[in-house]
Amino acid sequence: MAKRISISRTLNSLPLAISGMVAITLFLVTQHLLDIDPAIALTFNRHAPLLIGISAGLSALLMVYLAIAAVFQKNSRLQAIETLSVFTQKMHYFREIIALLIRSKMWMPGLKEYLEQEYEGLTFFQVKEFYTGKSKLAIEFMEEHHQYNDTENLYLELKSLLMIHPLEPVSIDAVQYPEIYDKGIVQKWLTHKCGSGLWYYFGYKYGEFKGALDYNAVFERHQEKIMNLALSISNETFQDSSFNDVFLAKLGEYMHQDIMPKLLLYRDQTQANLPPLMNYLYAIFATLMAFGVLVPMIALLFQLSLSFLVFGISITLSVLVYVALGLYPFLYQEANSKKA
Repeated sequence: MAKRISISRTLNSLPLAISGMVAITLFLVTQHLLDIDPAIALTFNRHAPLLIGISAGLSALLMVYLAIAAVFQKNSRLQAIETLSVFTQKMHYFREIIALLIRSKMWMPGLKEYLEQEYEGLTFFQVKEFYTGKSKLAIEFMEEHHQYNDTENLYLELKSLLMIHPLEPVSIDAVQYPEIYDKGIVQKWLTHKCGSGLWYYFGYKYGEFKGALDYNAVFERHQEKIMNLALSISNETFQDSSFNDVFLAKLGEYMHQDIMPKLLLYRDQTQANLPPLMNYLYAIFATLMAFGVLVPMIALLFQLSLSFLVFGISITLSVLVYVALGLYPFLYQEANSKKA
């Protein structure tokens, strides 16, 4: 693997090395020719405006492309912000439902008091990551024999959905609804499949947990509110649902598989930097403007040594060689790269 990476880096740096050699060779050869035949200087001065014009034309095309790309990037970001706002609100509705379920009487008697007092401060993430040894409380929890038919794990999972930061405690009586969810907490939710516990406990294994989870104990007015919130999340998905075990399982799976990944996706898009291609093209644009336009023009206007003109032309031609050799491999690498 390391050898493959080394070969890849070598191939990526090859166009730059070749273009550098072209620049040096052109400069030295041209200087040598000028020393042998001074008449060549007249040819350079005569064709210099044409070379400057070509460089300026290429720079102008790149500038127009970069401007259009920047506008497109801005519009895409604004669209991502609007879409993120929609999914953030859906997450707000889901967390309202979770808060109602946590505060309800569907849990076994004594479970909430047991967890809030005996394991105060313990989070679902600590339990899932007990093997790291960072939380002694989590290890004690894993070793303890509980009397709540494993539903204490569901309680901790649902409680984790009320968190807005992986390391901050949560109060089930004062749930916060941020404008944008912290990337760290969304990643934690996805990593530990938070929300899918509803599908597991009320769907896949409901027969085993039916006696420990009484959804009918949720107040009727809260059941109605939960259904309205679910319709606000997705009318199409939940329009034919009623408050029961099937609905709760469906809600958890929908949120985990659909809403949370998109919440993270659009959050990343709102914070996306300029793509590498734009940085690549801007570097070419700046080099062409500096050495293909400014340096030759200054050399001609102030009648500087012909070496400045030769230097500018050599760099410009080497940039064109670099683009010819390196642009396609760069585009191929970007197209096939895996984004984190």
